[in-house]
Amino acid sequence: MFKGRHFDKPIILLCVRWYLACNLSLRNLKEMMAERGIDLDHSTVHRWVICFSPKLLERFNRKKRQVTCKWNLDETYLRVKGEWLFLYRAIDSNGDMVEFYFCKDREITAAKRFIRKALSRHGRPERITIDGSQTNKIAILQCDAENRLRQAGKPIAIRSSKYMKNTMEEDHRRIKRRTRSLASNSFT
Repeated sequence: MFKGRHFDKPIILLCVRWYLACNLSLRNLKEMMAERGIDLDHSTVHRWVICFSPKLLERFNRKKRQVTCKWNLDETYLRVKGEWLFLYRAIDSNGDMVEFYFCKDREITAAKRFIRKALSRHGRPERITIDGSQTNKIAILQCDAENRLRQAGKPIAIRSSKYMKNTMEEDHRRIKRRTRSLASNSFT
């Protein structure tokens, strides 16, 4: 994966990790590496992030622990490239990401598409906690019924509570903070 690169593997991985995990811009990374005696351009770091992020994500997902059987599901909106999009997300009881889905509309077809994607990838949970959204509740019930036709099992228990999703709301705050800083730090 790193064969033929001008810089060593540890430097590339460090820059990609810092960019993805921390709240740093590409130019901040360039300055940090210059302080360590490594001269590189911010566009080089950007190319590394684009090239290696999908490969690293694939490797991390192979070693990722299995999701639990209790999920929190919610949607929020984000501004991506000047356009407002809805981000459907599910996290498990440990706070680990189960699945996510971007779409332009907040409607039942988008919710069903997201839930089908999560069920096909991770199987059926025992319980899903949602806010008072009737769209999500209907989508879960319909997708669960479709899934139970193919596999035997109990229906998914749906808990609807505004206050039981605090971990999900905290996670939304982190994502919005990260995307807001990325938008302000972009150099395009």
